[in-house]
Amino acid sequence: MVGTISTRPGGPLARLRAAGREAQFLAPETPRGRGLALVFLTALTVGIFLLSMTAGLGVAPPLALVLPVVAGGIVLQRRALEVLFLVVTVAFASEVATKGWDHTRPGSLAVLVLVAAISLQLTRDRERLGLSTGRGEAMLLELREQLRRQGELPPLPSGWRQDVVQRSAGGTAFSGDFIVSTLTDGGRRLEIAVVDVSGKGLDAGTRSLMLAGALGGLLGQVSPERFLAAANNYLIRQEADESFATAAHVAIDLASGAFRLTTAGHPPAVHYAGGSGRWRLIEVDGDLLGVIPDATVGVAEGTLAHRDALLLYTDGLIEVPGRDLAVGIDRMLGAAEALVPRGFDGGAGAIVDAVAPTGSDDRAVVLLWRT
Repeated sequence: MVGTISTRPGGPLARLRAAGREAQFLAPETPRGRGLALVFLTALTVGIFLLSMTAGLGVAPPLALVLPVVAGGIVLQRRALEVLFLVVTVAFASEVATKGWDHTRPGSLAVLVLVAAISLQLTRDRERLGLSTGRGEAMLLELREQLRRQGELPPLPSGWRQDVVQRSAGGTAFSGDFIVSTLTDGGRRLEIAVVDVSGKGLDAGTRSLMLAGALGGLLGQVSPERFLAAANNYLIRQEADESFATAAHVAIDLASGAFRLTTAGHPPAVHYAGGSGRWRLIEVDGDLLGVIPDATVGVAEGTLAHRDALLLYTDGLIEVPGRDLAVGIDRMLGAAEALVPRGFDGGAGAIVDAVAPTGSDDRAVVLLWRT
């Protein structure tokens, strides 16, 4: 027998829904929730004050008043936080008047003022951004997860394998390098774009999020020949001083292995020929995206035969301050050569670990090969 949940008024499901609505109504970002939070923190402040006066400083020292101040900075709006500050100030001043500075200690006042200033600044930043309590962190997590999902290549048909690695400068959550990809023509053609936005780490995170969304929408909707031109037009329209990027875009026929590579100011891709066992740089020139309206792109065509591989990457992998770019490319080719005897599985991560494990720039590597 299959069990059912009653939806009649007063039934279990109805009560569960009512409880959910009540919990949502009492959340800190609702007016009622904020009011209850202020009442609770005010009561906590009064309780700490009374406990200090009756039980002694060893149980509730004046510095304990920091607790409601910190909590208020997290859950209260600015006006409510100012009310809480007034209550905390009265409680602290009453302790000073009753027991003197020797018991309350001037250092406690300094710490309390510093924490209050930090809490107030956090609240002001949250209100300036228009974010409700806790939503700022949640939004950043959602954006980071979106970038991570966009960097995953779609499932490929039999005979094709891929490995993708993205690492940010300093291990931060956001990167100026990103990857977008899609299957088009009923799954017969794979398109990949590897993009390096100006800046690195958190500074480039916002620009990479915006551009990744735009290019993700363009990919597969415009012809491969027009993709980088459309991306350039988008960046030109932003009219921002630092809205420029380098990019490599490749469209691969998964039946024949024929590919068309276009680049815009990007490092050269690398083609491994399984027949000869050699890695070959695909060096084509192209203008940066977002700098001039009629930017030219470099174009190269070729074929990935069985046992061939294609390597795409950003300049964070090969660029070392004070060294010629050719040195970094040679190191990368040496790491790629070491993959041949062991196979390409996990190859993107192995290349990054060998060439730039702790780089000062963002790094993204895509390794695609035919079995």
